[in-house]
Amino acid sequence: MRVIAGEAKGRRLLSVPGHTTRPIADRVKESLFNILGDRVVDALFLDLFAGTGGVGIEALSRGARGAVFVEASWKAVEVIRRNLEATALADRAKVIRQDVFKFIRKQADIQFDIIYIAPPQHKGLWARTLRALDERALLAQDGLAIAQIHPKEYEVLNLRTLRLVDQRRYGSTLLCFYAPINKDLSTS
Repeated sequence: MRVIAGEAKGRRLLSVPGHTTRPIADRVKESLFNILGDRVVDALFLDLFAGTGGVGIEALSRGARGAVFVEASWKAVEVIRRNLEATALADRAKVIRQDVFKFIRKQADIQFDIIYIAPPQHKGLWARTLRALDERALLAQDGLAIAQIHPKEYEVLNLRTLRLVDQRRYGSTLLCFYAPINKDLSTS
């Protein structure tokens, strides 16, 4: 696992030993950031179920103005902090050890340009997270929420404020892109 582009390009990232985190494959991460393009520059990025922090760190390396990493596991939080230090990106990051749903419920004063959701698979957590975000105003009006799931997990979600605008499949990884319902934010 490594940082693909930007100011920390080529830096190796630590993984969480003996943990169930599932780091995003470099090929999928590269495709994701090619899709996002310049949208990442100066963005405020939220990495939910952050694991090792690889996606949020990639966003910072590519010019995001800030990233918040939310992860419940103390082992993973330590790895995120070490990865941020190793990439010299810690000054633009905030790491929060907390349940994602508690974080979403309590968050009221900030909106994020990009929200990345990569929960443990086959537990319905991606859908639950999007439903929770649908009830809160955490996503900026021109923002994107992206869920990383296994294709077999996908289901159509009945949301009030968010809508599916794109999907991309990479083997056993499906990226689902959601935008505010009143915006047309094609990712292609």
